[in-house]
Amino acid sequence: MTDQDATATPVFPPGRYGRRRAERRRRPWLTVLVGALVMVASAGIGYRLYKQYGDPEHSPRILSESERTADHVTIRFEVRSDGHNPSVCIVRARAQDGLVVGSAEVPVPAGKRSVQTYTLVTRERAFVVDIPKCRAA
Repeated sequence: MTDQDATATPVFPPGRYGRRRAERRRRPWLTVLVGALVMVASAGIGYRLYKQYGDPEHSPRILSESERTADHVTIRFEVRSDGHNPSVCIVRARAQDGLVVGSAEVPVPAGKRSVQTYTLVTRERAFVVDIPKCRAA
């Protein structure tokens, strides 16, 4: 057997194994194009979600808690923002089992750093208080 015979395509009897398809040409540009479109779409979706949920313009921070009783909790918090627009922050209190026992939207005036004190009314004693989100008013 020669090297030519080993690399040659086998010859099948006509009609025995069905119709043979012609070998298709590879299209690497199509794979690259589809990959680029997927990347552009992913970047667009990521940007849209970041603008909708990841607003860094209003960042809240709880400074202290006081007067934690069975029906209210008083918190002091700051909001850092661009300074041009007022904000609205969602203040939330949770019980030890994780249920929300009090929630409120607190208006915050415009300013680069605004410190607020707010008394949140609760249905039962709050275990933890957090500020999940602040947004432009």
